[in-house]
Amino acid sequence: MNDIFGVPLAALSGQMLIGLINGSFYAILSLGLAVIFGLIRVINFTHGAQYMMGAFGALLLFEKLGVSYWAALLITPLLVGATGMLVERFMLRRLYKVDHLYGLLLTFGLALIIEGAFRNQFGSSGLPYQSPMAGGFRLGFMYLPAYRGWVILASIVVCVATWYAIEKTQLGAYLRAATERPDIVMAFGINVPRMINLAYGGGVALAAFAGVLAAPMHAVSPTMGSSLLIVVFAVVVIGGMGSIVGSVVTGFALGIVEGLTKVFYPQASSTVIFVILVLVLIFRPNGLFGTNR
Repeated sequence: MNDIFGVPLAALSGQMLIGLINGSFYAILSLGLAVIFGLIRVINFTHGAQYMMGAFGALLLFEKLGVSYWAALLITPLLVGATGMLVERFMLRRLYKVDHLYGLLLTFGLALIIEGAFRNQFGSSGLPYQSPMAGGFRLGFMYLPAYRGWVILASIVVCVATWYAIEKTQLGAYLRAATERPDIVMAFGINVPRMINLAYGGGVALAAFAGVLAAPMHAVSPTMGSSLLIVVFAVVVIGGMGSIVGSVVTGFALGIVEGLTKVFYPQASSTVIFVILVLVLIFRPNGLFGTNR
């Protein structure tokens, strides 16, 4: 059987692969947003810029210092995460006692500043980053490039590890408790501000990790984050604001839905996620995995 609903199997599987790859980026980025919002209640509009910084970090480490992709995959998220910790410590921390809108406006302004600075330095056109993996695998019905397979695998591992760290470890329990009753947690001698700082830095590091993964697949440009951020916010809302599981599952699922839509109804491929967003907001405002908090 070579056709499914009149569509060649090779074309269908190819679009599903593209959808799964896009879903990998949606999942990691929405996970970072969910971590930040779920733990410290900040709507981080700088997330797209931090994703872009991850891609540029890998590129600059290679061009200036000769650092390999694999080393950059470890170093860049730590460096970008550290800049996020500085933002939280010296900017966001001053806004926790006021309306959440102020944090949104601050991160939105920072995103514009960061993107403008990179555009001024590197221009608007994309810069190439060579793929660290050549070749691929023939699966019979389709060809899977090795690097794209690595992106899917890496995103799944990182998402599962992050979920486990937050939901199943003592540190994660302290973080979740600190968001609900920081006074009690501090009474046990735990430094709550430091934990919040690390939580924000961790969410930023996830965005930078996704940026490093994206560098060999997409042109590295200052606008690469802003063009993706709106979709990622839609994914977060559909999954449920602050829901770790919701962000991961919804990210992968919507990537596949988007890919299948390109096969069966290409005209709707760029809007299908937002159609789902509208339906979810109408019938389940807290998101598919969200709860009333």
